[in-house]
Amino acid sequence: MSDFDTLIGLVSQYSPSGQERGAVEWLVMRMKSLGYDDAFIDDAGNAVGVMGKGPKQVVLLGHIDTVPGEIAISLTPDPSPEGIGEVLYGRGSVDAKGPLACFVDAVAKVGVRDRWQFVVIGAVEEERESEGARFVAAQYQPDFAIIGEPNQWDRIALGYKGSAWANITVKRGQAHTASGEQTAAEAAVEVWLKIKAYVDSFNTDKQKLFTKLLLTLREMESDSNDFEQSARLKVGVRLPVDVSPKDWYKKLEEIVGAVEIERIGVAIPAWECEKNTRLVRTFLSGIRSQGGEPRFVYKTGTADLNIVAPVWKCPAVVYGPGDSALDHTPNEYISLEEYKKAVDVLSDALAKLVKS
Repeated sequence: MSDFDTLIGLVSQYSPSGQERGAVEWLVMRMKSLGYDDAFIDDAGNAVGVMGKGPKQVVLLGHIDTVPGEIAISLTPDPSPEGIGEVLYGRGSVDAKGPLACFVDAVAKVGVRDRWQFVVIGAVEEERESEGARFVAAQYQPDFAIIGEPNQWDRIALGYKGSAWANITVKRGQAHTASGEQTAAEAAVEVWLKIKAYVDSFNTDKQKLFTKLLLTLREMESDSNDFEQSARLKVGVRLPVDVSPKDWYKKLEEIVGAVEIERIGVAIPAWECEKNTRLVRTFLSGIRSQGGEPRFVYKTGTADLNIVAPVWKCPAVVYGPGDSALDHTPNEYISLEEYKKAVDVLSDALAKLVKS
């Protein structure tokens, strides 16, 4: 049996959001073959594996869905300048089947530990509205939580920004182009500049990206009929911990005035994990055990951490092998050497965490 059977097998199951069933079924069978006490598909369609039956619980939550775009599975020499060994190409090898497979293999390596239970979850729909994570948030109350996202084997992520999206629509009555009256498109540009000016002012004294508002204008479109013209802006923002989605929408309403605002999707608040915990210390020790120098990172994206951490309110970290710069790209790949190190780091950390 290869050290990489779980990784290669899981990545080989193409599973964009909404089409995860085959990968879920494969992973459940894989966990059973690795000796998990139980493995099943829950009511949300997540793959769940349970090791041990103790009263204390560690939940390891990864996601099994990917963005669309199938990439041929292949093993090739590592193309990076410092490359060692081989890399695995395939959709999800980094985001985030690499981290999920790492969880599965590390828990199998640690095995049953007295008075503890490990629960590994491959959640569905993370790339959409995190339906899998929203379901499990209400099903478990762990003592420790580990969320699977790629941040390289020697780094621990302690924070992810929140997000909020809105359509902003400006309407104006039709007028002759020679009238000099402001068009809906011109008014929309003016609205965008007001929003940007506020964000620039907010960010003036902020030194780190994690503490800033990160504004995005994703789409612009205009339309008209016989009596009215309209212009729509699709505006998104990545939120820092001290600005909730509610705060942002309130401020947006103040900035744009009477202009129509339509909230899009599910807004997500930012989350920052506590640094001085037993869980963090065991990861630092695990990384050092493999010759690494541990580093902390705070990410500008969102993750299932943002969904479950406010509910579980337990010590949490985000961990997983892979270079996040390769997320969603056409050349997504993961180093097998890095993957193996991450499994060793995690198994060492878990063994220390549950040691009596």
